[in-house]
Amino acid sequence: MKRLISTINLSKEDWLRYRKCGITGTDAGAILGLNPYRSAFQVYHDKINDTIENIDNEAMRQGRDLEDYVAQRFTEATGLKVRRANAIYQSEEHPLLLADFDRLIVGQKAGLECKTVSPFSADKWADGKIPAHYMAQVNHYLAVSGFDCWYIAALIFGKELVIHKIIRDKAVLDDLIAKEEHFWKYNVMPEIPPAPTGSEGDTQQINQMYSDDDKSKTADLNAVRDLLDKRQSLSDQIEQLEQEKTAIEQQVKLEMQDAAYGTAPGYKVSWVSSESKRVDSRRLKKEQPDIFNQYSKNVSSRRFTIIHAA
Repeated sequence: MKRLISTINLSKEDWLRYRKCGITGTDAGAILGLNPYRSAFQVYHDKINDTIENIDNEAMRQGRDLEDYVAQRFTEATGLKVRRANAIYQSEEHPLLLADFDRLIVGQKAGLECKTVSPFSADKWADGKIPAHYMAQVNHYLAVSGFDCWYIAALIFGKELVIHKIIRDKAVLDDLIAKEEHFWKYNVMPEIPPAPTGSEGDTQQINQMYSDDDKSKTADLNAVRDLLDKRQSLSDQIEQLEQEKTAIEQQVKLEMQDAAYGTAPGYKVSWVSSESKRVDSRRLKKEQPDIFNQYSKNVSSRRFTIIHAA
């Protein structure tokens, strides 16, 4: 691998711009369809768009701020010294592949990826598990670096530090590289977007692209009539399955009668009373319009509906 650009004194905007020139570790899981927070459709639009989106939030801020701490805890737990990489790296054999490593292991052909994890996501790391999109990220780093192994250290807030060592697997890396290069060659370069997969990320990207509507236009959808028919068929099946599911729940309730809890091998069932208070917005608007207006805000979005005319 080679150093593409030093990140010392590199601005956040320039750093983001360099990452558009190829596929990075955080892109890998999305391209493979493994990232629950980002899709290949979103990665595609980021790569072909000149706009730099400097997105930040509290979780990302905490991850950056605690990276040093996670690296320190890793050294304490393993005895392995680490150093900052301070560069965006590029694979010499596959120049499309870029990487921005958290840490490199001193004296070894190895690196370290630092993660901070909410305790609510601790189950995703239980029993030796590693979330699939993080495994894709680490394998991408192994592909770029040519190193023998990579470590991942995950600090689960308030619980524990989890450390895993991922050994280089040529078959896995060859498959990853092939899929990343296919995405770039057949989607990014000819500017042909990958088909949406139904993920939340795809919905967010499409809604962002077409946030405004033109009420003077009506689209001719004959080209996707087969898709509309398929959607209607799926809707009918879902409705039937939901009814069957509800009927089963009704039978279970009849079996439980007034019991708050029930058990069966492999199952725990609860049917408990709960109370909650809700604001009667209609009454509030009628009787206290000033207060209603003070705490109300306009939310603009496009509502998508399909009506089947039999």
